Amino acid sequence: MRRQIIYILILLLSILVFTLWWPVQNSQCNSEAFLKSHSQKLRIPASQVVLEPWRGEHHVYGIFMVPDEYKEAPFFVLTVVGAGNYCSKPFGYSQNYDDVLAEPGTHLIRYYLRTRIALRLIFQGSYFQLNDKQNWFLTYPKIR
Repeated sequence: MRRQIIYILILLLSILVFTLWWPVQNSQCNSEAFLKSHSQKLRIPASQVVLEPWRGEHHVYGIFMVPDEYKEAPFFVLTVVGAGNYCSKPFGYSQNYDDVLAEPGTHLIRYYLRTRIALRLIFQGSYFQLNDKQNWFLTYPKIR
């Protein structure tokens, strides 16, 4: 009986490790090609970062103050130093997130990092790097 419990625990631990390290690729554009291109870009640093993956889904994100003319941008790339680049289409914005207020002529975007990616990076010792808002950027193609 004891041996079966040990086997079950080893199986569950293996599934957890496999899930955390399995690469996720659901990007909507080629972020690497865009970032390497010589086209003009707008790079926006994070105003605030929330890193609380132990609270569950949707508790790892950055808040960015974006000029209003970029509401209709075709895409943007989130760059988190040490975590990679993630491409997405803009959706959902507000004038207030977590006591961060948008300045006139701007809006706020809250962009989430997958909880399992955050947990993997924390287990690898990158908590302070991930929690530093200077390591989070949104990059937009320049609007003419």
